[in-house]
Amino acid sequence: MEILEKLFSLKNKTVLITGGARGIGKTVGEHLAAAGANIVIFDINGESAEQTAKEIAQNYDCKTFSLQVDVTDYDAVKKALEDSVKQMGSIELLFNNAGIVIQKPVIETSPEEWLKVIDVNLNGVFYVAQLFGKYLIENGIKGSIVNTASMSGIIVNYPQLQASYNTSKAGVTQLTKSLAYEWAEQGIRVNCISPGYIFTELTSFVREDWRKQWAELTPMKRLGKPEELVGAVIYLLSDSASFVTGSEFVIDGGFTII
Repeated sequence: MEILEKLFSLKNKTVLITGGARGIGKTVGEHLAAAGANIVIFDINGESAEQTAKEIAQNYDCKTFSLQVDVTDYDAVKKALEDSVKQMGSIELLFNNAGIVIQKPVIETSPEEWLKVIDVNLNGVFYVAQLFGKYLIENGIKGSIVNTASMSGIIVNYPQLQASYNTSKAGVTQLTKSLAYEWAEQGIRVNCISPGYIFTELTSFVREDWRKQWAELTPMKRLGKPEELVGAVIYLLSDSASFVTGSEFVIDGGFTII
């Protein structure tokens, strides 16, 4: 275990997680805490964020902090980041994970619906990453950012129709590469994970026939679990990935290989 701790320890590091109150964000946050990190949670649902932060602090004996934050509100994100730094002392790592999906055919998608998905999934990721990167650069901190993209940025999903989501996630992948290039000389690494179909609280409400079809179309014949994303995030945030930047880690049970 000593070699694992040496390779993947996040001890004395603080991770900011957006969309961290539940689902993938919560599960990853718990494991990051188990790896030694202190945790800051931003989420649109302030009560859930606070509860998750309390649970993580109690279960993993770490320092946590949470705030209700709408990632599409640039000024709110800026203020929340400032408050979090004051509370935690320093933040070195970011899991930029907040996102939504609206499943509708293009012809039925209103401008408001299109803009809502793009605003949360792409603009929100940009706002948080930009402000966090600015904070790191101004304070001479060499940090790491992991954005949550999706295999939906690579392929067109079926049977559900979700052009706004697919487009937004393709944007996250390209944004990741662009930020990685711009900030490499500052010692800031930027990577992304692209999950396939993952069973969470949100996808549990999706039509059962769709979920069955997703599993059937996946070579491993099942949906993934949030826990199966953890290893990639820990690796990319840890010093073990010190020469990894601009990379996209596709974690999809083989969906995109066929």
